[in-house]
Amino acid sequence: MATATAKVSTSSAKKTSMSSAHKLALAKGREEGRIVRNYLDALEMAKPRRGRRRTPDSINKRLASIDEQLVTAAPHDRLLLIQERMNLEAEVNSVDASVDLSDLEKDFVKVAASYGDRKGLSYPAWRAVGVSAAVLQKAGIPRTRG
Repeated sequence: MATATAKVSTSSAKKTSMSSAHKLALAKGREEGRIVRNYLDALEMAKPRRGRRRTPDSINKRLASIDEQLVTAAPHDRLLLIQERMNLEAEVNSVDASVDLSDLEKDFVKVAASYGDRKGLSYPAWRAVGVSAAVLQKAGIPRTRG
């Protein structure tokens, strides 16, 4: 009984290099995607949250209260208090590092129309993620596609 052996090709596949125009188009797409992502992330961070807003003073008062409670807390409660303190400290740092949307918005306005056209994004999709109508108008994104 004869066994068939597969012939292994030793020649490598022909490699084609990308044209300069293709490389530029890829770089432009990556840059536009980064700008849109940064703007949408900043919008999400600036979005109002439910409930009363915390002030730095109220956060500091709660931190002082946690420090007092840690002295006598049971191990499980201490764990929860330590995590709450870490969360509050992170919140204080994020309040201090507020994002200036104006520069991000300027960059977004420059690229949003071409990015949206390339990705097939509609006006309602932009609005659903929180981009204001005024910003979309500045970007030249019409309410309807046609």
